Amino acid sequence: MDSFPRSLNPNKHLREQFVSNLPGSSMLEVSALLNNVALLMLLRHTFCSQTVNDACRSLKSYLASVALDYVFIVLPTLLIFTVLAEWVYICMIGLLFLLIFFTAVKRTYSLPYMEGPNASRASISSYRVVTMFITCLCILAVDFRIYPREYAKTENYGTSLMDLGVGSFVLMNAVTSRQARKIKSSMSWWKAAFKSTTPLLLLGFARLASTLSLDYQVHVGEYGVNWNFFFTLAGVSILTSILNVPAEYSGILGSVILVGYQSWLINGLNVYLLSNERGTDVISRNKEGIFSLFGYWGMYLVGVQVSYYLFFENHTTKQRSKHETRIRICLLTIMFWILTLLIDRYVERISRRMCNLAYVTWVVAQNLQVLALRLLADNIIGCKTLCLERAFDRNLLASFLVANLLTGLVNLSVDTIFVSPLSAVLILVSYSLTLCFVMVLVDFSGVKYKFW
Repeated sequence: MDSFPRSLNPNKHLREQFVSNLPGSSMLEVSALLNNVALLMLLRHTFCSQTVNDACRSLKSYLASVALDYVFIVLPTLLIFTVLAEWVYICMIGLLFLLIFFTAVKRTYSLPYMEGPNASRASISSYRVVTMFITCLCILAVDFRIYPREYAKTENYGTSLMDLGVGSFVLMNAVTSRQARKIKSSMSWWKAAFKSTTPLLLLGFARLASTLSLDYQVHVGEYGVNWNFFFTLAGVSILTSILNVPAEYSGILGSVILVGYQSWLINGLNVYLLSNERGTDVISRNKEGIFSLFGYWGMYLVGVQVSYYLFFENHTTKQRSKHETRIRICLLTIMFWILTLLIDRYVERISRRMCNLAYVTWVVAQNLQVLALRLLADNIIGCKTLCLERAFDRNLLASFLVANLLTGLVNLSVDTIFVSPLSAVLILVSYSLTLCFVMVLVDFSGVKYKFW
């Protein structure tokens, strides 16, 4: 009688090696990839003739609108990240010319422009959804050979598309946080901390338990042996709740934390964090995840003040015009790009693994660039919200959890590193269709796990 297999994941070590010791790509290429997704989103907006409320009147019209969203946004994004990766710059230029052309054609129509808080909300929501689309597609695509290795997470230093992931999540939370919007909680700080961190800690322990029980592949150099993405978010939330600083001053505290942490890194901490040697204690086994909390905490605090400065400053007395917001975000984008280039060259190279100062400024610069593109385009296309956009934005965390579950199912069912390019594309298309279909059904049913 044959014995049961010792592992549900016999190629675990091969899969871990497949995503290890990677150098990444250039900052310019990562920027072009993000621009492609943002331009695809904007192109879809130019063809959108229905409002979300009109499309939601029946499931048939809603699904038809979502199908167009998928064809215009998700499918091309998937192809650009895989089979069209060598033509990323050509794709970006082509999409830009298409957007200019169709915008010029539609200038004969009177498009309704939105000013005030609704306009800012639409732009921020669109930016959040772009980030989520990229994350959900990449977490599975990276396990296939069709996905370029330079887009996967770097080992020690460098930049790649997937290096933006956790940093973008932290910054995204800061932009829409209660602190940035100056909304005071009626609860004490410890109750607020407990409420915000408990779900994240539960998800973190659930992921840890599932990876151990299923013998799922884990790249130890990413966070450590037992640490994961959810623990990082929970840690940032706890630190922010303990030391609650007003939004107009949070960036100052964040900068102090980041400069202090960077000084610690260049004085020997970076050698310890990048070393493959680990002790038996909890801190040593999870040194990347624990120490990088200083970087992510500083990033969050900077993001809170940037968001307050752009969207919510003096919102109770007067509403800033979109023109002023556009000027501010463009100037901030340029400033953070200059800081990134200077720090990367003269202080320490960008490192997601340590979340150093150069990584923080790079993440902020890239995210502000996407947000700036969306705000600038509002002047041309108006602010209509897409059905697929709303479905993800209303249930952002739920969409990420569904994507993780589907990714796990695919990895346990298929030897992804041995799949042919055509099969890989078909699997990724099926995965993205399933994810979109689930989120659309959840949204159409009126379920909402996100509060503005």
